[in-house]
Amino acid sequence: MRLGEATWNEVETATRSMGDDDGTLSPIILIPVGSTEQHGPHLPLNTDTLVAEEVAGRALHRTTGLIMGPTISVSASGEHAGFAGTLSIGTEVMTQVAVELGRSADWAAGVVFVNGHGGNHDALTRAAELLTSEGRSVMAWWPKWRRRTDGGPPDLHAGRIETSLMLAIDPGLVRFELSAAGPDTPLDQLLPTLRAAGVRGVSPNGVLGDPDGASGAEGERFVNDFVDDLVMTIEAWRPIDPTPA
Repeated sequence: MRLGEATWNEVETATRSMGDDDGTLSPIILIPVGSTEQHGPHLPLNTDTLVAEEVAGRALHRTTGLIMGPTISVSASGEHAGFAGTLSIGTEVMTQVAVELGRSADWAAGVVFVNGHGGNHDALTRAAELLTSEGRSVMAWWPKWRRRTDGGPPDLHAGRIETSLMLAIDPGLVRFELSAAGPDTPLDQLLPTLRAAGVRGVSPNGVLGDPDGASGAEGERFVNDFVDDLVMTIEAWRPIDPTPA
């Protein structure tokens, strides 16, 4: 079920009928969280949003009791200030948005924020901790990013991984002929300038990594890995009624 396409009556019925015999509580609402920020000269501004939506959408078909909620597409992207097109509401506001959204979903058994943007880590972690302390079942999930082991530049932003993901999800949005590598400086050397001046201060084209070698087949493997991890994480976490009928 996709929340935006349902009526309130259908959602109310779903809250009564989606529970399993083993006491697993449903529904769990998945909230994709992306961003609107630069992703180099070759990837669209909504790359993180499309990745989060793709992973959440596929998860619907992999287990029971899930509802796809609305996407948060403008989030904490201050590190990308200075690039045309980037929009940001900052970490504090992003935290509060997630908190209020979670509080409003008390009709659901739980909320999972499916995060596609690393810059939301602090905001979603804080929000999930606060909501959990209030007695709600809330979790923030993000993909386990693969690290290069071949000695190449760190793949941090708009590099091979994200380019492969987009070639799998919507190849028509990838301007691969415009792709270019970013700095090959190790992350520990980039961090001081990155924190002080943002991505623009270390990479004029916005790329932190190298898109070279990206492919749709590789991206499909990444997406499948992410979906597998999300579903397994939900199944291990999801709330259970200790006294099922």
